Amino acid sequence: MYTGLLFFHSLTRWFLLISLVYAILIAFRGYFFNKEFSKWHNAIRHWTATIAHIQLILGVILFIKSPIIQYFFKNYQDAKTNEEISFFAQIHSLLMLSAVVLITIGSAVAKRKNTDKAKYKTMLTWFCIALFIILVALPWPFSPLASRPYLRPL
Repeated sequence: MYTGLLFFHSLTRWFLLISLVYAILIAFRGYFFNKEFSKWHNAIRHWTATIAHIQLILGVILFIKSPIIQYFFKNYQDAKTNEEISFFAQIHSLLMLSAVVLITIGSAVAKRKNTDKAKYKTMLTWFCIALFIILVALPWPFSPLASRPYLRPL
């Protein structure tokens, strides 16, 4: 079960990154070129937040099931000095939770704005901040804190 969760969490990361970048590009184009906020743009906003929530659910289940996290809480004094274990137990989890909260707030606020330009601006602002946090908190293969492959094998 744990290996399958890791695979789907790793795979969903790419769906989230693609949808977030796409939503940001739509918001940028809409804001700077005064485009109409169409049903399609609203669907992109909605599905980006939905994918983020799915990723969060997978992450929370992984957090509960992870042997790394279990070790962290059982052996806190030793584990807190290990960069990789601390990364997943503290940095990754808190930053990713923060990013999903930002995406959720940005999506909800954009939905309620009265003008198209305000909707695009809200999406652009909140989603860009969330994307930055996600890019910092991902365990990239080149990361000095915790290195993971781009896609985990099943």
